[in-house]
Amino acid sequence: MTNVDEVLDSRLKTLLPTEYQETYEQIEPKPMRSAGLKYDADGQVAWDQIWGSFCDLAMAGGPPHKGRLLEPGTQADIDAAFDRYDEVAEEICRGIRMVTGLRAYVAPDPGWICVTCHGDAMAGWLVRAIAMENVAVRRRGAILELPVSPLFRLEKEIKNVITVIAKTCHYWLGHIPEDQQRAIGELFTAMAAESPLIEPEFSSADSAKSRDLASRLAEQIHRATGLQPSPQHYPGWVGVDCPSVGLAVWMMRALVASNVLARREGTVLFVPVNPSTDPRGTFVADAVVRTHQCASTRGIG
Repeated sequence: MTNVDEVLDSRLKTLLPTEYQETYEQIEPKPMRSAGLKYDADGQVAWDQIWGSFCDLAMAGGPPHKGRLLEPGTQADIDAAFDRYDEVAEEICRGIRMVTGLRAYVAPDPGWICVTCHGDAMAGWLVRAIAMENVAVRRRGAILELPVSPLFRLEKEIKNVITVIAKTCHYWLGHIPEDQQRAIGELFTAMAAESPLIEPEFSSADSAKSRDLASRLAEQIHRATGLQPSPQHYPGWVGVDCPSVGLAVWMMRALVASNVLARREGTVLFVPVNPSTDPRGTFVADAVVRTHQCASTRGIG
């Protein structure tokens, strides 16, 4: 095993809840049946009474909560239905407060809900875990931002946002002891000294500069690994087709342990496009190439 492999394994064991640390290579992405909504005496959804358990984390190889990325509402959609936007935002905030005990409120930027975590380590872990569940997420210090749109429906997207924060908080607060939480915070500090966490840049994701960078990044990855660019397009992300779900899962997890947010939809691996923190795409491309080489060495394909 190379030094790169040893560092990767060490980081993954630090990041994963205890029950996954020796078994994450064997986890299969099999979804659980979705829980139905329950209502209280006032006719409101009793968000804190819905779930008795959660499926495995996507971080550990479990199924992502969403098959496709759940994105924030556009300015045009919000302007066209502002009253509905307020209604949806408040319901998501109410649900988050009920299931996590965390403070939740509407963000100043349209399309986002703010959630205040207990500290930077918690927020850093959650932003990685939630991104892998295919829900859009941003982080500012100890504050997470989750998506909201007036088009979100109660039993679908509203429930999706509340479920994903409930699931990830459940694992952070209930399955990761305090000493490991401190070790995770120390790992994030060490990783930040090498490079900032590379995340999709949502504010300029549809700009010509961002689209050009996405094309160049996909070409760099293809040239070095042979992985073909995916025709699926999301602002702030570029996708590459992997030959198997197993390879996509393994590379996604390894990239997050290399300080690059990543997620997958089936066999398509998505990596971030950020003109500010990775203006030439070289950090992300190098991380993908390095990860692909590690996977090949281990016979993962």
